[in-house]
Amino acid sequence: MSSENILDDEDTFKILIATDVHLGYLEKDAIRGNDSYNTLDEILKYAKTHQVDFILLGGDLFHENKPSRRCLHNCITMLRQYCMGDSPIHFNILSDQTVNFNTTQFPWVNYQDENLNISIPVFSIHGNHDDPTGAEGLCALDLLGASGLINHFGHSQSVERIEISPILLQKGNSKLALYGLGSIPDERLYRMFVNNQVTMLRPKEDQDDWFNLFTIHQNRSKHGPTNYIPEQFLDDFLDLVVWGHEHECLIAPTRNEQQLFYVTQPGSSVATSLSPGEATKKHIGLLKVKGRKMNMQKIPLKTVRQFFIQDVVLADYEDLFTPDTPQVTKKVEDLCYAKVTEMIDEAERERLGCPLTPEKPLIRLRVDYSGGFETFNTSRFSQKFVDRVANPKDIIHFLRHREQKENIKDEVNVDYSKLIKNTAVEGLRVEDLVKQYFEAAEQTVQLSLLTEQGMGKAIQEFVEKDEKDAIQELITYQLEKTQRHLQARGVTTEQDIDTEIKLFRDSKKNTTEEENEIREAINRAKTHRLERSNDPNISSEFADVTMDSDEDSATFAAPTRGRGRGGRGRGGRGRGRGATASEPKPAGRGRAQKSSATTQSRSIMQAFQAPSQKSSRTGATKSYKEEELTIVDSDEDIPVMTATRAPPRSASSSFNKSSSQTQSQSSRGVAFDDSDDDDEDNPFKGRGHHSRR
Repeated sequence: MSSENILDDEDTFKILIATDVHLGYLEKDAIRGNDSYNTLDEILKYAKTHQVDFILLGGDLFHENKPSRRCLHNCITMLRQYCMGDSPIHFNILSDQTVNFNTTQFPWVNYQDENLNISIPVFSIHGNHDDPTGAEGLCALDLLGASGLINHFGHSQSVERIEISPILLQKGNSKLALYGLGSIPDERLYRMFVNNQVTMLRPKEDQDDWFNLFTIHQNRSKHGPTNYIPEQFLDDFLDLVVWGHEHECLIAPTRNEQQLFYVTQPGSSVATSLSPGEATKKHIGLLKVKGRKMNMQKIPLKTVRQFFIQDVVLADYEDLFTPDTPQVTKKVEDLCYAKVTEMIDEAERERLGCPLTPEKPLIRLRVDYSGGFETFNTSRFSQKFVDRVANPKDIIHFLRHREQKENIKDEVNVDYSKLIKNTAVEGLRVEDLVKQYFEAAEQTVQLSLLTEQGMGKAIQEFVEKDEKDAIQELITYQLEKTQRHLQARGVTTEQDIDTEIKLFRDSKKNTTEEENEIREAINRAKTHRLERSNDPNISSEFADVTMDSDEDSATFAAPTRGRGRGGRGRGGRGRGRGATASEPKPAGRGRAQKSSATTQSRSIMQAFQAPSQKSSRTGATKSYKEEELTIVDSDEDIPVMTATRAPPRSASSSFNKSSSQTQSQSSRGVAFDDSDDDDEDNPFKGRGHHSRR
């Protein structure tokens, strides 16, 4: 068969894949402010140059939940510049678009809108940075969707059960089922998978003819017992999973031998933290799908700022100095200066011949000064490189590992995850900090009414999304529910109140009821903010008092004796939260008086010990039959066809429910071609079967 017949563009999907663009990151920084904008411009330019069928984004297009005007303006400008035009669209959508695009009043793909002229459609799920908020559940992607620039999909509006309905695409004889799931708190999604509450729908007809592509934005690496999503939770009928949220670029597809699908992790296109995972070279992917065969071509990004990181353990340089050496601090500083200079020189050599790469690199030197060494003045040290690096203020990061040192045979290969106690928190979420605080805190400063999960969510809303009433409303809401529960049970003595409150709190931990209460309290806070912003009679003084009160509520003070919230005396502050539980709340808050007989004498900030969650996931034994899914690792480009735009087609398709737990699916024999021979570079040339036994 000739090469022309094999490379049939009428049957080939060409998809540009990128995740975690983080548009607007450090946009006010004088040096790094334009990095994210330059990289998005490069990504969209590649899409237009390669004449792709569509762009697939895996979440976190924006870095902030509420992007600035400059950020939105730049994004809209670039999308209009590169994604609008007269180029024809070569694929059709066969699924029910009112289900696929259920977050907009225009429930159809943008290129089928008669008022728009789209040449490159963009399909995107939301991430944890640009996730939907507010009573309406809107996010920044919905603004772009309403304007017709992107197609936002994968938004689950239910916290009880998730049904993922695919976008069914067809180009020639190739059929592509595009699944997507926007960011959901990992603990909640983990529990839903375990409880069989996640279902992926499949077409009833010709299931084996569809190439199944799934886009997800969750933790892939394990950050806790349930703070990640194992790959084994995903259905095994999938062919390729595009994994967002993880910033390390691992874009080459890796096979999951248990579920028999491939996973690609494109990583972020801009470094948002100075950690080793960000130092990997950044790429985007050009995915080509024909029938059940696929090919992933890596495209290096040239506008990404260089990032170099090294670890230095001072105890390994005994031949140069020891803690008792005269002027040892000066010698340590000279060693660090030499290491930083080496990284800068390496960056300059790599940048030769690449004018798009920013001039100043990011440099990070992590110095382990355990064993009696002293730190030096990092501010004075940074002044030596202020004109040579993009991050002069945080070049040096001092670390010191724990005193309970484990037995390590090879001191050179230090496992920093076990030995190093970071002096600065990098990439840790607010919820994790709250959980760690209560795990380490004494019993006398634990929460009594709230759970640590609820407090963590409220503080996260306060810190990341500027919901100033989130903590106050969560406490008020939970206090009211507890009061009603105690009144219904007829509890009167203080000892019985203590016991009943603990039982009532424990009964809701890690349940859907707890999540609904947190959501309701946060929605109340957002409603109050909107009411204040629309009420001209509310004075700025009252707003200041509210802000101060909520900021103070995020601190954890030692408890004193008193009823309910009275243990947290606030003195003469305007909101008076130091008052006893029998006093009424200020006017305008719309809350009933609190009963002194139904509250605790301990502090409201008491909490439980973190429960150990041991969940098991079982599935039925699978019967297998052989299929063929070929992945060819070739970088050869495919010529683009010049057919006219296909007429819009939207027809409802029937689906079968495919539970993530109890499916009986067929295995796929997969051949992965690593050959460099020219006669085998054809990305769609069939290979022999390799069945999995």
